[in-house]
Amino acid sequence: MRQLILLQAFFCLLMIGPHAAFQAQCQTTAEAIEREVAVMPASDPQNLGGWVLNEALSDEFEGTELDPEKWFVEGQDGDYYIWKGRAPAQFAPHNVIVEDGKLKLRTQWEPDYPFDQEGYKESGAEAYGVFEEMPLPITTAGVITKKRFLYGYMEVKSKVGDAAITGAFWAIGYEQELDIYEQMGHPKIKGGIQENTVRTAVHDWSPPAVRPTRAFGFDEQNLPYRTADEFHIYGAEWGPDFLKVFRDGVLIAEFYQDELGIDWVLNNPMEIWLDSEAFSWLGVPHKEELPADFEIEYLRVWQKPSPNLLAPAFYGFEGPILFEENPRPLDLLPESSIPDDYQKFWLFDSTSAKYLSIVKGDYATGVNSLKFSGYGKNEHLDAEQVSVVTPEGAVNLPAGEYVFSCKIWMDQGRAVEKLHVSFESPEQELVLDLSDLDRREWVLVEIPFTKTEDSSSTDQMTLEIRKEDAPETKGAKFFLDDISIRNVKQ
Repeated sequence: MRQLILLQAFFCLLMIGPHAAFQAQCQTTAEAIEREVAVMPASDPQNLGGWVLNEALSDEFEGTELDPEKWFVEGQDGDYYIWKGRAPAQFAPHNVIVEDGKLKLRTQWEPDYPFDQEGYKESGAEAYGVFEEMPLPITTAGVITKKRFLYGYMEVKSKVGDAAITGAFWAIGYEQELDIYEQMGHPKIKGGIQENTVRTAVHDWSPPAVRPTRAFGFDEQNLPYRTADEFHIYGAEWGPDFLKVFRDGVLIAEFYQDELGIDWVLNNPMEIWLDSEAFSWLGVPHKEELPADFEIEYLRVWQKPSPNLLAPAFYGFEGPILFEENPRPLDLLPESSIPDDYQKFWLFDSTSAKYLSIVKGDYATGVNSLKFSGYGKNEHLDAEQVSVVTPEGAVNLPAGEYVFSCKIWMDQGRAVEKLHVSFESPEQELVLDLSDLDRREWVLVEIPFTKTEDSSSTDQMTLEIRKEDAPETKGAKFFLDDISIRNVKQ
């Protein structure tokens, strides 16, 4: 495509044509070239990091409406995902507007709007459309990507509405939230978010999810502009153990798991939200300020290719295994650990659960790992085998040559000698030798294998410890993390 655009530009330069249609075609070609040149992260314009644009999550907001394959619109067809907005303002789908190459999330004064009467439940059924017992008929807008992603760089070019209403670029996943920014164009009350500040915050939604949930973050203050006056580029690079925040391509703040420990909560795939909310503690918009638009020129998400072929659906021991081909439940809260068609979890039978568990605080990556608890003096493995199993359909591999790997932390003592890894459909078993590992450090263990048939739709993986491979007594505990399957040539 890029070669075709450049060829068209070449002919435009060679040919001289007074016709309006020809000039329009050349202008369109020039605009296309500008877009092509622009689609690199502002933080890495030369793409030294090897970024690849994730088309399923990125949008240039051209045309007249959002792509329904990419976006969920709050309130469309009467459906709301998680909530209906922050009272007194309620999300309304007609406030989502695509025009002039921008997404505009409008806030309006709408006295005839049928506000939800149940109210904003998180704050005790606070009313929509009412503030301090007086009518405040404000509608806003919110959109969410239908897909999630794990690690990458996300970026928007945006300008917040010039009113006491927020513009937010944020993301949520299992037990986590990342507010890349919350801005407000014209707050009525000093303190917190102001017209020339940007708030970045990470929230921990692991149960019990009791406010305040903020784990870490920062406020960038005294910007040289009002966020409602100018378009600027805001981005965040998210990796397995770090977060970097950028403005106009310049690094503004960075956070690392080495400093945060288990406050590092950004370990699961996230969906992206763009919305406007009423923060009544900073004042509410007046009728005369409205309508006001939160404008976004583009959303772009880049990622670096991963050799781990399990990555599209399988994310280790941090949270659920996602089945994004199924609809996301409308009431799926970040703290929910209830399995459904969209998210499923590792499966333990009651006997295996005595020895195997997912634990926090001992990890190679993230904050969780699988723990084999071991057993002490005069104790034995009370079963012929103990195992943990992925849900059906969690493994989807074509026939080919692969390498299975994982990381093992083995305590001092009598070790389990083998780990059996098996696939269900078609049936296949791998045996990993654990008998001579270095102790009390993470060790990469891997084994090549050949898959002679494609996975069926119900293929799943089992990790199993057998009594025959375990010590008779005093079995040492160990931890397992970072499961990967890659092509043998990678």
